Amino acid sequence: MENIYEQFFFLKYSGGWSLTEAYNLPVGLRNWFVKRLLKQIKDENEAIERASKGGGNGSQELSSFNQPRMPNELEEVIKRRKS
Repeated sequence: MENIYEQFFFLKYSGGWSLTEAYNLPVGLRNWFVKRLLKQIKDENEAIERASKGGGNGSQELSSFNQPRMPNELEEVIKRRKS
Protein backbone atom coordinates (compact mmCIF):
# COMPACT_ATOMS: atom_id res chain seq x y z
CA MET A 1 0.00 0.00 0.00
CA GLU A 2 2.87 2.39 0.76
CA ASN A 3 4.14 2.00 -2.83
CA ILE A 4 0.81 3.32 -4.11
CA TYR A 5 1.10 6.36 -1.86
CA GLU A 6 4.65 6.90 -3.14
CA GLN A 7 3.30 6.85 -6.70
CA PHE A 8 0.60 9.35 -5.79
CA PHE A 9 3.17 11.61 -4.14
CA PHE A 10 5.53 11.35 -7.12
CA LEU A 11 2.81 12.15 -9.64
CA LYS A 12 1.62 15.06 -7.49
CA TYR A 13 5.05 16.48 -6.67
CA SER A 14 6.88 15.95 -9.97
CA GLY A 15 4.06 15.76 -12.47
CA GLY A 16 1.59 18.27 -11.12
CA TRP A 17 -1.23 15.71 -10.91
CA SER A 18 -3.98 16.09 -8.35
CA LEU A 19 -4.57 13.25 -5.90
CA THR A 20 -7.94 12.62 -7.52
CA GLU A 21 -6.42 12.37 -11.00
CA ALA A 22 -3.73 9.94 -9.85
CA TYR A 23 -6.21 7.90 -7.80
CA ASN A 24 -8.65 7.53 -10.70
CA LEU A 25 -6.04 6.32 -13.20
CA PRO A 26 -6.17 2.63 -14.04
CA VAL A 27 -3.25 0.85 -12.34
CA GLY A 28 -1.44 -0.02 -15.58
CA LEU A 29 -1.71 3.51 -16.89
CA ARG A 30 -0.59 4.98 -13.56
CA ASN A 31 2.46 2.70 -13.58
CA TRP A 32 3.25 3.79 -17.15
CA PHE A 33 3.04 7.48 -16.22
CA VAL A 34 5.32 6.96 -13.20
CA LYS A 35 7.93 5.16 -15.33
CA ARG A 36 7.65 7.73 -18.12
CA LEU A 37 7.98 10.64 -15.72
CA LEU A 38 11.06 9.02 -14.17
CA LYS A 39 12.59 8.64 -17.65
CA GLN A 40 11.80 12.28 -18.50
CA ILE A 41 13.41 13.58 -15.31
CA LYS A 42 16.48 11.37 -15.88
CA ASP A 43 16.83 12.56 -19.49
CA GLU A 44 16.49 16.22 -18.46
CA ASN A 45 19.10 15.81 -15.71
CA GLU A 46 21.50 14.19 -18.19
CA ALA A 47 20.96 17.04 -20.67
CA ILE A 48 21.66 19.60 -17.95
CA GLU A 49 24.81 17.72 -16.97
CA ARG A 50 26.01 17.56 -20.59
CA ALA A 51 25.32 21.26 -21.07
CA SER A 52 27.21 22.21 -17.94
CA LYS A 53 30.26 20.14 -19.00
CA GLY A 54 30.17 21.24 -22.63
CA GLY A 55 33.26 23.38 -23.14
CA GLY A 56 33.82 26.95 -22.16
CA ASN A 57 32.56 28.66 -19.09
CA GLY A 58 28.88 28.16 -19.88
CA SER A 59 28.42 31.62 -21.29
CA GLN A 60 27.57 32.50 -24.85
CA GLU A 61 28.96 35.45 -26.78
CA LEU A 62 26.40 37.54 -28.61
CA SER A 63 26.92 38.00 -32.32
CA SER A 64 24.78 39.29 -35.16
CA PHE A 65 23.49 35.73 -35.58
CA ASN A 66 22.22 35.10 -32.04
CA GLN A 67 21.55 38.59 -30.71
CA PRO A 68 17.90 39.32 -29.90
CA ARG A 69 16.25 41.79 -32.23
CA MET A 70 14.67 45.00 -31.05
CA PRO A 71 10.92 45.11 -31.72
CA ASN A 72 10.05 47.26 -34.76
CA GLU A 73 7.80 49.51 -32.69
CA LEU A 74 10.67 50.34 -30.34
CA GLU A 75 13.03 51.05 -33.25
CA GLU A 76 10.50 53.54 -34.63
CA VAL A 77 10.19 55.33 -31.28
CA ILE A 78 13.96 55.64 -30.99
CA LYS A 79 14.24 56.97 -34.57
CA ARG A 80 11.55 59.59 -33.88
CA ARG A 81 13.32 60.77 -30.71
CA LYS A 82 16.61 61.16 -32.56
CA SER A 83 14.97 63.30 -35.25
